Amino acid sequence: MTVCIQTQDFDAGAEISALRLARSDIGAVTSFIGQMRDMNDGSVVSTMTLEHYPGMTEKALQDIESQAKARWDIFDTLIIHRIGTLKPTDQIVLVVVTSAHRGEAFAACEFIMDYLKTSAPFWKKEATPQGERWVEAKVSDDEAQARWKV
Repeated sequence: MTVCIQTQDFDAGAEISALRLARSDIGAVTSFIGQMRDMNDGSVVSTMTLEHYPGMTEKALQDIESQAKARWDIFDTLIIHRIGTLKPTDQIVLVVVTSAHRGEAFAACEFIMDYLKTSAPFWKKEATPQGERWVEAKVSDDEAQARWKV
């Protein structure tokens, strides 16, 4: 299980290959790449600045990975999340999960993303023509996370 918080971009293909080739018993690799859009809530967005609380953020992401590993029979996970100022089409997040079977890998990857959107301590500020604004939590993200509660 690996967590990286970084300002620099990542090479998703290289990251996925490294995880995929780490074991010969892997039968499934799922991944999710989140990228910045140029629109949000009806406004053009020119940049988004992501902030975090060092130490606390990594701990929260490691906890999310541990929960996924406890729920599903997965081999490994990788979360790379960028911080700093991003522009439209910049990659924000990469989540990769390996497992023997696709069902476990898909479920764990989706779980990790749902929890990242709601439980990870990141703060996002968008620059729009109307000025800067903090991104509010979305009800749809809370609903997505709620379906994983047991």
